[in-house]
Amino acid sequence: MENLYKSDFTQWLGQQRDLLAQGQFDQLDIPNLLEAMEIRMGDPVKELRSHLVILLVHLLKYDYQKRVLKDPWVENKVIHTWMPSINNPRREIELHIKENPGLSHQFEESVRKAYFYAKRDAIKELNRHIRSENNRLNKNSFPEQCSWTFEQITDSDWLPEG
Repeated sequence: MENLYKSDFTQWLGQQRDLLAQGQFDQLDIPNLLEAMEIRMGDPVKELRSHLVILLVHLLKYDYQKRVLKDPWVENKVIHTWMPSINNPRREIELHIKENPGLSHQFEESVRKAYFYAKRDAIKELNRHIRSENNRLNKNSFPEQCSWTFEQITDSDWLPEG
């Protein structure tokens, strides 16, 4: 069975399903079943944090453009093109929470952990477009900790004030 697991996963899975249905538990490939289940289940908290990092990067960039740069050209021509980059991860988070309602106790901790990476990534991305060394962003360009709540971040009608 080990070889079939590695060579034809679909056939192996069908065999495992049949063995379960027939009550032949002693013939199940338990180690590979457990591995397959772990892979399929994934880590819902890690996935939530991943979506939050993407969302927070775009919210931080949006906030920086509005709050610090205040460039009318960016305001009129560019910011509206960023909305899919903000709304897409919000939708993914919403769907993920519907599929994993037990995540609610992880929201604030996930924001805290995701913000660390989002802040770093936003600084890198913004610095790619800043030509003057004096204007480059650093770790002090954004607050140490996220000042937005999970509810704000995921609210489709909310954006940083700027």
